[in-house]
Amino acid sequence: MTAYRLPPDHPPLPQPKVGVLLTALGTPDGHDPASMRRYLKEFLSDRRVIDVNRVLWWAILNGIILNTRPKKSGEAYARIWNEERDESPLRTITRAQAEGVAARLGDLGGRVLVDWGMRYGNPSIASRLEAMQQAGCTRVLLVPLYPQYAAATTATACDAAFAALMRMRWQPAFRTAPPWHDDPAYIAALAGSIRRHLAGLDWEPEVLLASFHGVPKRYLDLGDPYHCHCAKTARLLREALDWPEDRFVLSFQSRFGREEWLQPYTDQEFARLGREGVKRLAVVTPGFSADCLETLEEIAMTGAEQFRAAGGERFTFVPGLNDAPAHLDLLADLVRRELAGWV
Repeated sequence: MTAYRLPPDHPPLPQPKVGVLLTALGTPDGHDPASMRRYLKEFLSDRRVIDVNRVLWWAILNGIILNTRPKKSGEAYARIWNEERDESPLRTITRAQAEGVAARLGDLGGRVLVDWGMRYGNPSIASRLEAMQQAGCTRVLLVPLYPQYAAATTATACDAAFAALMRMRWQPAFRTAPPWHDDPAYIAALAGSIRRHLAGLDWEPEVLLASFHGVPKRYLDLGDPYHCHCAKTARLLREALDWPEDRFVLSFQSRFGREEWLQPYTDQEFARLGREGVKRLAVVTPGFSADCLETLEEIAMTGAEQFRAAGGERFTFVPGLNDAPAHLDLLADLVRRELAGWV
C-alpha cells in the first residue's frame, strides 16, 4: 500500500489496514427457547436457505416451526454447549481460528486485521465489517469457512457482506475467497487428522463414512456445484488415505422438510451399515471447518446411537479440523494467496 503524509491541520486518521473476515454459518446466543427462536427465525427466513413460495413458507415458519422447533433444537444445543464460556462450540472454535490465522500473519507488521463473524446470530457479518471500517480497513477479504461452495452457505455469507457494504457511504475495496475443496493442503490436513485419530483407537474400523451437510437435490439440478465439490473432496481424501473403495461411504446429513435432498442420507446409511453386519464404523465430516451442532450432536451422539441400534458395536467420530495447526496453516496460506497485490 502507498504511504502518504497528512497535512498538519488534517484530522487524525487510522493507518490504512487490510481486513480479513472469517465467517461461519451461525449460532444462537443461548440454548433457551427465546434465543433459539430468534436464531431459527433469522436462519430459516433466508431465501438462500429456503427458496420456496414465500407466503406459504411464512405461514409454516411462524405458525408451526417457530412454535415447535426451538425447544427441540435447544435441547440438542444443550448437549454440546460450552458451559465454561456460555457459548456454542462453533463460536469458541471460530474465534480460535481467527486468532490462529492472525498469529500466522504476524510477519505482515500489523497491516492485516483478522476478525470473525456469523451469517446468523452474533457477532454478525455487518457488525464486524463496520468495526473493520472504523479500525481503518480500506480493503477487506471475506473468507466464508466452507471448503465446498454452496449457494446456501458461501453465497449467503457474501449476500450479507454485500448488504452491509450497500449501507456504507465509503466502502472498502472487497474480495471474496474461493472454495478449497480440492486444495492439496486441505486434503493432506484431513488425511493427517484421520490417521492420527484412528491410530489412537484399539480397534480398526471396517468402514469410513464421509458425511457432508445435505442440500435439496433441486439445487444440483439448478447448477449448484456443491455435490460435485463434495464428491471430489471425498475421492481425493480416500485416495490420500489409500482406503479401499468398497469400505468408503459418501453421504449427506441434516435434511429438513419433505423435499428430496442429496443422497444417500447419513442417518439411513448408519442403519443400513448396521443391518448389513458392519460392526466398526468411523465417521468424518470434511465439509465442516469447525465442529458444531451438526457434527457433535447429530453425528457423534445421535449418529452413534442410530448405528448401535441397527446392530453396530463400535463407532468413532473424527473431530473436525477446527483450530488444528495444519488447518490454521491452510487458512493462513489461503488468505496470503488472496491478498496478493494488497500486502
